[in-house]
Amino acid sequence: MEITEIKIFPVQEQGPLKAYVTIVLDKCFAVHDLKVIQGDKRLFVAMPNKKDKNGIWRDLVHPVNQETREKIEKEILTRYFSINLDNNSSSQEQATE
Repeated sequence: MEITEIKIFPVQEQGPLKAYVTIVLDKCFAVHDLKVIQGDKRLFVAMPNKKDKNGIWRDLVHPVNQETREKIEKEILTRYFSINLDNNSSSQEQATE
């Protein structure tokens, strides 16, 4: 699996949510609404989710192993940091191919 495109949509408001992310896998499968979130100790990537009828948040899509989760998070955060270093105050969509 290759992440062939990453689009970062920075969030300007204060709070733990730093950006929304869309990724494309192998140039043929898009995943929208990933989130870059500031946790207690570090930034992390949260998968798209929704609240079920019992009020519990459930991932809509997710990696099935830790290796894939780490690969996705590493590539997204690398792109997120490069955008923040290049253009710290921009809210424009950034993309890689």
